[in-house]
Amino acid sequence: MSTAPTAPPWSVRTAVGVLTLEPLDVDRDLELLHAWVTHPRSVYWLMQDAGPAEVRTAYAAITADPHHDAWLGRVDGAPAFLAETYDPRHRELVGVWPAEPGDVGMHVLVAPPAEGAPAVRGLTSAVMAAVVRFALDRPGARRVVVEPDARNAAIRAKNRAAGFVEHGLVDLGRKTAALSTCTAASFAASELGGVLA
Repeated sequence: MSTAPTAPPWSVRTAVGVLTLEPLDVDRDLELLHAWVTHPRSVYWLMQDAGPAEVRTAYAAITADPHHDAWLGRVDGAPAFLAETYDPRHRELVGVWPAEPGDVGMHVLVAPPAEGAPAVRGLTSAVMAAVVRFALDRPGARRVVVEPDARNAAIRAKNRAAGFVEHGLVDLGRKTAALSTCTAASFAASELGGVLA
């Protein structure tokens, strides 16, 4: 299925502000992107030692891929998170799990707070809810699929709070993942389903 960009940027109102998603511009956003994916808090993103050129190459490939998209997320206009959507029938889960038409894969990374700045209470929950809704809003979407590192207890708990159901562990080579899915109904009934205005 296509996850083609939408214009103007997709947006939703939350308790932490208006969250928007727009297609990632690798050249414009590279410095920010590199700082986020190599930050110690982003260890499960598996890019800790990547230099700017490696990050640029990786995200240029994603933005050129017809089955994988990268999105810059903002809160009230300020860059605050990174999201990816992909078709798991063609990327990430090929040969590992039987993805179906209407499945939308999702990755999300909330930017670490600026040095010395306090964390924004409720930001991660608002971002998770917004990105799940965004993925479900993709044309033809039936459910969202995630495959977080099984050791990442915090994101697994956040996924469950958004209505994801875990289906077991799968070996993706670079990680053992807790494969999980979420439908519009399970998201609506979840703890985070009511976060969006």
